[in-house]
Amino acid sequence: MLNDFGKALNKRRQEGTLRMLNLKKAGTDFYSNDYLGFARNHELRDLLLKKICENPEILAGSTGSRLISGNSIVAAETEIFIAKEHQYESALLFPSGYLANLALFSALPGRHDTLIIDERIHRSVHDACRMSYAKKIRFRHNDMESLEHILKRQKGPCYIAVESLYSMDGDVAPLQGICELAEKYGAHLIVDEAHAFGVFGKGLITEHQLQDRVFATVVTYGKALGMHGAAILSGDLIRSYLINFASPFIYTTAAPDFQWISIKTGYEYLAVDPKNRMHLQENIKIFRSRNILSPSSESSPVQAVLIPDSDGCLRKIQQDLSDNGFITYAVYNPAIQKGSERLRTLPPQFQHRKGNNTAYELN
Repeated sequence: MLNDFGKALNKRRQEGTLRMLNLKKAGTDFYSNDYLGFARNHELRDLLLKKICENPEILAGSTGSRLISGNSIVAAETEIFIAKEHQYESALLFPSGYLANLALFSALPGRHDTLIIDERIHRSVHDACRMSYAKKIRFRHNDMESLEHILKRQKGPCYIAVESLYSMDGDVAPLQGICELAEKYGAHLIVDEAHAFGVFGKGLITEHQLQDRVFATVVTYGKALGMHGAAILSGDLIRSYLINFASPFIYTTAAPDFQWISIKTGYEYLAVDPKNRMHLQENIKIFRSRNILSPSSESSPVQAVLIPDSDGCLRKIQQDLSDNGFITYAVYNPAIQKGSERLRTLPPQFQHRKGNNTAYELN
């Protein structure tokens, strides 16, 4: 068995796709998910330090799952705050977006249900589907004809799962059209807003006022908010069901209160300082004005540059960029289909400069 593990690793090493843990690199950031620079924002950091000084016990561990000893007034108040911000009936917090998706898709669909997912949805959804008894069917990426063709053939309850903004292609889902198909065939729509939240205000569901047409929304805080964690937005009934039947929620130690306070503070900072989003869009326009071919949306923080890795071409380009101080992220199979290798680039982030009237500067 160990020999098989070694062979698998050697194969990836020979193909140049072996994953390894590396420290953060110095240079212009074209590779992280810190879309608005919040993870390095000194004003936001000072706000959080003030909260710690006023209430140092928030740094303590939660001591257990939320169903045992890990629940708190801070967690409950943060969920109420988040639900109100997104105009949903309720919210349920999770330590990470991965866990939120595992909980949602493993608990809700039953044995006789069907999960219809966009073929390019996040890996966490695929993993969650493996934990479910429901049948899984993929539809072609952002293809309404493909989705409707599948919906027509289903006889039992169906769930449709999409991302509002896709993390590898940087393109936006046709949410209005998907809502219409879900309503036409009586399917439940679930939307992952991981990469849209913060960049497009509180996300595209809130921006387009689709809350009443979306069964559940997942919002994560490890991207634009620069924090960690996630929330499932839904009705009270779904929240209660997840608390009772979602194993990733029931059997996970709760995050400390500092994580929840950080999320709430991030929301507040996002609301009072719109310059971050404006500067990001300016950078995206600059990037796209260089005539770089990309399938990504013109307003997306993710700008994919497709470079099939024939003869190590992608590796050479990534290394040349790194040698010149531009840090990018190259994506290979199996994360994406072979032949669609790419640089997953993001316009440079903004770093706060204290003591200056100009709030941000390019790294």
